[in-house]
Amino acid sequence: MPNGSSSDRILRLQHVEVRVPDLELATAYYTEVLGLIETARDERDGAERVFLKCWDEREHHSVILRSAPTHGLDHMSFKLHAPEDLDHFTTKLEAAGVGVKRFAARELGPGWGEAIRFEAPSGHLVELTHGTERIGNMLPMQNPPPRPQDLVGIAPPRLDHIFVMAEDVETFTAFFCELLEFRLTEQILANDGHQLATFLEHSHTPHDIAVITGPNGALHHFAFWMDDWNGIRDAADTLAYHGVPIDVAPTRHGVTRGYTTYFFDPAGNRNELFTGGYWVDPDFEPITWTEEEMGRAIFYYHRQVNERFFTVHS
Repeated sequence: MPNGSSSDRILRLQHVEVRVPDLELATAYYTEVLGLIETARDERDGAERVFLKCWDEREHHSVILRSAPTHGLDHMSFKLHAPEDLDHFTTKLEAAGVGVKRFAARELGPGWGEAIRFEAPSGHLVELTHGTERIGNMLPMQNPPPRPQDLVGIAPPRLDHIFVMAEDVETFTAFFCELLEFRLTEQILANDGHQLATFLEHSHTPHDIAVITGPNGALHHFAFWMDDWNGIRDAADTLAYHGVPIDVAPTRHGVTRGYTTYFFDPAGNRNELFTGGYWVDPDFEPITWTEEEMGRAIFYYHRQVNERFFTVHS
């Protein structure tokens, strides 16, 4: 399979929109425990939404909470380098028979850039966007300190990646690599050679999106970046103090080499705090893990994966 294009028209994960049955409870969790900043509220199609960002993000939002009867992922959005990239991907997707819908800036909500939307083979709604409103981070542009002094909770500096599930990982991976020009960094292969999980990037990190075998349309988790391993451990203390259900205590991945902890928001959407990894050049050769070593790939220290990690999703 080709490893994507050297062109980085897509820069990184822009935002995720997730469903939550109790909007106020979820907002309290994301602002008071995780320490995100509320930037706006609106109502769309009869459902109230809350827009959030991390402290070091300069754009209007990276997480959107939508009031809904069930939890899960509404859509994922990736940031484009230039406005003409909207035309580039529209042409490429439509030539492959993928339906594309285009939206003007602010049409989808406050702070929103111009965007296109389409459905991945897994049923996930994917968005590419350019021109999200820039509102700045919490630091001055001249002579800034390294970190604001009035942060609340865990306060990760930014959104990092998303991990979803698909019945056909190979088709999903081909779609993202061939049509959206992602690069494959790592994969877990079954004994018969088919892909059980893949890790894809545009931002020169181990992954901006990853996929593992599971139900179409499912969200496994979305992750926030922490600056170091001590931040992961301190965050786990904060989570435990607030009674947040911790899915996986601080540990290390084999795949991506990252340090991690997993936990759940009040609705049941899994969150991750992530740090570490490595730099990825466009000519990076993908790393392969075998099915026998899948436990070590996912949790390097424990060398096994608990059943809940594969079966619980939203």
